[in-house]
Amino acid sequence: HATKVVIHLKQTSKPSYSLFIPFESFKMSAANDDNEEFEFGDETGNASKDARPAAPSTGPQSSTKKSSPADSSVVFSPELLAMYYSRLFPYQILYSWLSYDPSTANPPSNGNSGNSKSATSWSSTFPRREFSMTIEPTPGNEVYIRYQSFLSQEELSSAIMKRRPTKIDIGAVFNHPPKDNKSLPAGKLQTQERELVFDIDLTDYDGVRNCGCSGAKICHKCWTFMGMAMEVMDEGLRQDFGFEHVAWFYSGRRGVHCWVCDDSARKLTNEARSAVASYFEVNLGSEKNKSFYLSSPLHPMLSRAYKILEPQFATCVLPKEGHGLLATRKSWTDLLLTLPESAIPVSAKLEKKWGSPKDNSTPHEKWNELKAALMAFIGKGGNAKVSKNLSTIDRIRIEHWPIETVFKHTYPRLDINVSKMQNHLLKSPFCVHPKTGRVCVPIEVATIENFDPFQVPTLAQLMKELDEYEASSDKNESIVHDWQKTSLKEPFERFQKKFLVPLLNEERRAQREERERKAAVMGDF
Repeated sequence: HATKVVIHLKQTSKPSYSLFIPFESFKMSAANDDNEEFEFGDETGNASKDARPAAPSTGPQSSTKKSSPADSSVVFSPELLAMYYSRLFPYQILYSWLSYDPSTANPPSNGNSGNSKSATSWSSTFPRREFSMTIEPTPGNEVYIRYQSFLSQEELSSAIMKRRPTKIDIGAVFNHPPKDNKSLPAGKLQTQERELVFDIDLTDYDGVRNCGCSGAKICHKCWTFMGMAMEVMDEGLRQDFGFEHVAWFYSGRRGVHCWVCDDSARKLTNEARSAVASYFEVNLGSEKNKSFYLSSPLHPMLSRAYKILEPQFATCVLPKEGHGLLATRKSWTDLLLTLPESAIPVSAKLEKKWGSPKDNSTPHEKWNELKAALMAFIGKGGNAKVSKNLSTIDRIRIEHWPIETVFKHTYPRLDINVSKMQNHLLKSPFCVHPKTGRVCVPIEVATIENFDPFQVPTLAQLMKELDEYEASSDKNESIVHDWQKTSLKEPFERFQKKFLVPLLNEERRAQREERERKAAVMGDF
């Protein structure tokens, strides 16, 4: 049986990372095989459904095919992972970001791993940050290590390169270093701050994915749902809450993660986090009860979301090239059946017209015709007379039906529990998904339509790119990090320029203002 054991390692001033621990074998559920988040206090995770007993291995995970590290047919192996952690993982970027210390912005001159020791006190932010690591000391036996914390970038990089975790999770900043949790009195270790995070996964769209995908499987057609969700969430976070430092990351397989890093967001209480997450939540119905109704008048946030989503709904969901919602007679008949009962005359008229051999309207044209017919039916379009038999509730439901239909297919489906609590862990950006071998790269909302998850570099591809660069005679002397020799250069540098630098500049301004405020209070001008 596959096993997973949760342990807590207490670090000393000179930590040892060798693991010799007894554990019992027990059968693990594979229901959440690709779970990317954990909650504080829930110290168990699920082993891979493919994991099985095998001979001991020094690596964190064995590939299903014996291969050299440069074999492009292998997406994930201990050798490839070791290469990534030793040469390509952006330790300095992650450390600089999670430190929120402007002095860490400049990369060290000695390469990728760095030896930054700017966090010299356990009272600063980074040393009180929780990390967790999932390692595989023997194939099929996962060990989930909680409450890890590191004084410096050097300690973090050393631990990661030594353990080679198959997964890294990031948690909250505590009032004490999490590594000391066992030596503290019960209840003494408390969260103090944490980025506001959101997790959106394509598995939650299975009910509306008519492209043939379900579960972990994705394609270009259903990936468009992620772009739509990002646009709605990003606009709401910035416009309605005033957040400025919002970072998005590809999860490495079938979803996206959002990290809101403004100081005000990091300081939110659990109640406030729950309120923000609930603000974006829309009840889209369930398998047993697929009907849902929007309140009237429509909330401004939902009106804005509809304006963002409806054009993409028409382009990506309606046609045959998308999910075919209005592409065939069966599909448009099924859609017309979802109209309110009071709109049956509209449904019957359009069913007859669209079924005529003379009708050659496109799915987009059908959608516009349907919307116009509904508005005319309730007296809001053209010179049509409203039916006297319609109640106010009937009119509202007919008017809202196009909006509700768009939302049922495209509105963001949040794993709201990830966002509610400070103590929730979420997969670290920049790590590698063990199922795909792809890096969790930063992505931008402004260019999301150009983002292709199938073009995100894999470990094997990155190894090949490094080999090609080293063999090339055209060397760039300005390169500091090995990841700059690969296709990771563009997303990593863009993240630094457009997110990290503005974030640290804001922190610098805030620190200066705080010093000036204290000087004014003390009369020290």
